Amino acid sequence: MSRTATIDRKTGETDIQLEIDLDGSGKADVATGVGFVDHMLTLLAKHAVIDLTIRAQGDLEVDQHHTVEDVGICLGQAIRVAVGDKLGIRRYGHFTLPMDETLVTVAVDLSGRHYLVYDALTPAQKIGQFDTELLEEFWQAVSANALCNLHIVLHHGHNSHHIAEAVFKATARALRMAVEADPRCPGVPSTKGTLGN
Repeated sequence: MSRTATIDRKTGETDIQLEIDLDGSGKADVATGVGFVDHMLTLLAKHAVIDLTIRAQGDLEVDQHHTVEDVGICLGQAIRVAVGDKLGIRRYGHFTLPMDETLVTVAVDLSGRHYLVYDALTPAQKIGQFDTELLEEFWQAVSANALCNLHIVLHHGHNSHHIAEAVFKATARALRMAVEADPRCPGVPSTKGTLGN
């Protein structure tokens, strides 16, 4: 069964087309107009081993907020659609990732309920031209629209680029684990017999 999704979102602030294949090979073709976000999403695709295509046009003359948040909304929606009925998946994923002086742990539960714990603040307000406060906004949008619990914890680190990159890579690895097939549990991975969609 194909685990893909296509999301088109157009508002007065952004126009976004996003395609995802959860069983891809790590290919990314991303153009959001925000170079740092393009870099992070390319890392996400590679480490989650998903194929990801994104075209986004936003009101960058205002700031990056609407574009970054709306890309997160679309990514979350795409994950929710692509994972489907969740039969036979592991549901939970976690990964602790080192990057030089930085160590980040991410845990995800594709439960059908959303909750974000974001404890990975960066010391710098900017990475290049990117507003680092938008990192939490992005992951909040992903969690709320994928309907997943997402816990992101920075253990230590002081380089803001390393922190952001470790967060994206660890989330990718945790998501990869969560959507994998579990051959020992072919049904719904819940004693309730159902997971929210």
